[in-house]
Amino acid sequence: MEVTVECQKRPEGSKTKALRREGLIPAVLYGHQGTESVPLTIEVKKAQKLLKDTSINNTIIDLQVPDISWSGKTILREVQSHPYKPLILHLSFFSVAAHGSLDVEVPIHFVGDPVGVKVGGGILDQTVTELAIRCKPDKIPETLDIDVSGLKLGESLQLSQITLPEGVEATGETDLVLARVMAPVGASSTESESEGEAAE
Repeated sequence: MEVTVECQKRPEGSKTKALRREGLIPAVLYGHQGTESVPLTIEVKKAQKLLKDTSINNTIIDLQVPDISWSGKTILREVQSHPYKPLILHLSFFSVAAHGSLDVEVPIHFVGDPVGVKVGGGILDQTVTELAIRCKPDKIPETLDIDVSGLKLGESLQLSQITLPEGVEATGETDLVLARVMAPVGASSTESESEGEAAE
């Protein structure tokens, strides 16, 4: 998914409180020219909509800054929010056009009903909710759908056992456990093993 948003160059010497009174949020653009950064502002309503439509380090954002005649593909690197008020304090954008691959984290969506849950009465323990991957900006998946229907009671699914989309590479340890089917609370190990054998 790709969204478009427009920002303005932040006036030099502008104060954060004054910007917020004008309905603006401070922001910054990194990576468009090496280590140089550009201070920006974005309208509060646009920022709120952006956060609803995108995910941090995941969604490609077509950022437009008319004041400096710049536009390009970015990702939202960081969002600073008020600790207890529903306020956005600062946004950080990172230009991806000049970079070959990016390291991002993508949500995992487990699909299917494990055999060990349907037959053995086990419980699916989802040990990981996001996966660290490396890919080109235009290859970032919104989610990773992982089939767990074949998992039996007592079995686990490791990173090395899944197939990722073309152009996507996992950066974590291959023995990372993504999910496992655990025995019901109170069940003995002997009961778990016999139920697993029955499922076979």
